[in-house]
Amino acid sequence: MLAALGFRQFIREGHLTVIDADGRRHEFEGSPGPHATVRLTDRALHHRLFFSPQMAIGEGYMNGGLVMEEGTDLATFLEVCMLNLSRAETESIQGLLRGYRNLRAAFRHWNPVGAAQRKVSHHYDLRDELFDLFLDSDRQYSCAYFVDPSDDLETAQYNKKVHLAAKLRAKPGHKVLDIGSGWGGLGLFLADRHSKLQVDGVTLSREQHRVSNLRAEQAGVADRVKFHLRDYRTLEDDTYDRIVSVGMLEHVGPRHYSEYYSKVASLLKPDGVAVIHSIGVFREPQPQNPWMEKYIFPGAYTPSLSQQTLSIERHTDLLVTDIEILRTHYADTLLAWRRRCQAQRDRIVDMYDERFYRMWEFYLTGCELAFRHGYLMVFQIQLAKSMAAVPETRDYIHAYESRHLKRSDRRLRHAGD
Repeated sequence: MLAALGFRQFIREGHLTVIDADGRRHEFEGSPGPHATVRLTDRALHHRLFFSPQMAIGEGYMNGGLVMEEGTDLATFLEVCMLNLSRAETESIQGLLRGYRNLRAAFRHWNPVGAAQRKVSHHYDLRDELFDLFLDSDRQYSCAYFVDPSDDLETAQYNKKVHLAAKLRAKPGHKVLDIGSGWGGLGLFLADRHSKLQVDGVTLSREQHRVSNLRAEQAGVADRVKFHLRDYRTLEDDTYDRIVSVGMLEHVGPRHYSEYYSKVASLLKPDGVAVIHSIGVFREPQPQNPWMEKYIFPGAYTPSLSQQTLSIERHTDLLVTDIEILRTHYADTLLAWRRRCQAQRDRIVDMYDERFYRMWEFYLTGCELAFRHGYLMVFQIQLAKSMAAVPETRDYIHAYESRHLKRSDRRLRHAGD
């Protein structure tokens, strides 16, 4: 089995047992760590796992060609893979193929107006019922904020909105722009805090646009909270006191960062404040996992913090007034989503099919472990044009949260944990 050569090269931590399609057992053992056993039922994987392991593992699991043996769950298997991932990418044929992937990504991450909408629709225009099964009641499809480890998903997502609101410092009469407004939850939350606040949200998802405006009507705030189906780059005629963007930057792509921040700068008033919340990488950025690119987020790109600060410094008059890194909050969020999906497995299979469920499970599990093992994190960048736009210390954030956060009885975890 050719794949055995690849596994033997990169398994240096943990223990992996692979039973190939001919029934032969292969053992790969490194230093002490988790132990997973998988069975291959598709002989094509004997070769594909060597030449394209990330794609082959994902597709193999989806299609039933790679099966977890009794006593092994998907999370344990992927943890073994994750612990050895960096070695696989540098010490195997994957290292030789990296240059090709970088070149290909340069074209895949080009997101002009029009193409961006098609890519977003691939994921966010799935059936409403699917998202209702695993998201919180407000449909927050981004990193929650676990003030305490005992927080449930509803509490943590509420606290995420409070945390963002504290940094925005919106006031009655302000106009707020939400770039990538999703199902409208954050915009409606901000409007609920201030009766005279005006909110414009923009999204490229037709389904999110429909749902968010319906929610504004049902909440009785449609006169001052409006969601638009349009690309943020087409906004020209207005400026805003506050701009927020959550989970949108991942869909911009490195070729468009200067365009993105230049637009934020042009739309922000001289005394305005903007907060950008995004998944990021801790180390050198590289193309998205090819399986994720094909099946989950086509055209997406996980940015580094250095890419953002460079674009801001070179192409705008914006000042970086605060940066916060959330390390494992998204891992906890994804775990909560995964458990909810597992509890609703039969309904998801009925809604789509078994292959779709396994695809979704693989996506949530793989992303969770990427956050747990330090490949991914979330950053929040606060921006302003004036040094006086926000106070000199973070006391204002803590003061706001002390009034609005939902707290448990346990000792609070540090905000950056």
